[in-house]
Amino acid sequence: MEEAAESTKLWWGAAAAMAWLGGRRGRRAAVTGLTSLLLGQLVANGLGKRLADRPRPPKEWFPHDEVDDRPDSSSFPSGHTAAAVAFTAGVASAWPAAGAVCALPAALVALERVQSGAHYPTDVVGGAVIGLACAWLTHRAPRPIARRRA
Repeated sequence: MEEAAESTKLWWGAAAAMAWLGGRRGRRAAVTGLTSLLLGQLVANGLGKRLADRPRPPKEWFPHDEVDDRPDSSSFPSGHTAAAVAFTAGVASAWPAAGAVCALPAALVALERVQSGAHYPTDVVGGAVIGLACAWLTHRAPRPIARRRA
């Protein structure tokens, strides 16, 4: 669980900045992004890794020491990527300009997960798909709930 918290510090900081500096739109974007992120973490780390149980790439493939710091959990899907993409897509649905700003660090997170030897490229793609789906669900979920109340 500590690793999940560690992987989301950037996004919590971005949400705090948006909420503080972005007014109502920033607060809405921050809440949407964080809700998407939490759902993405739950699906990727709580469900996906338990179902997939895929080993990490072989250490011999990577000529650097970062590979020694990899987690022991399943390689598929990338929880870091799921969180990054979920947050970014969630923010983009509420504040497109802020989502565009978040896109570069999200892409760098995904690339770093492969470069560090923690994931295969397909693990990162799987994490990104989970992140997009969670952001979509977060964006769409309030509408049916609001319709029932009306």
